[in-house]
Amino acid sequence: MPAMHFVVCWPDGSKDTCYSPSTAIEKHLEVNHPYTLDEFVTLSTRALDEASERVKAKFGYYCSSAQDQSAVIVQKARQFTAQQQVIVEKITPVPV
Repeated sequence: MPAMHFVVCWPDGSKDTCYSPSTAIEKHLEVNHPYTLDEFVTLSTRALDEASERVKAKFGYYCSSAQDQSAVIVQKARQFTAQQQVIVEKITPVPV
């Protein structure tokens, strides 16, 4: 199951490289598409939940890294207002 990195540009211009344990993130987020903060949190959380479920289906346990990443996104999002915009700059496979 190929793990992915996705680079998020926050409303203040800061950037974070985030982790997904599977390609599920590509199904939920589009590169260079402006999302409101609320929309981004909803979609990224949904994608990371799906990725964690894929890990559980394959290995028998949820992915704590996906759950941690989701929590980090939610925490960072609290710094901004709901209608500010977030952009996913790229989604790439994690180098092996």
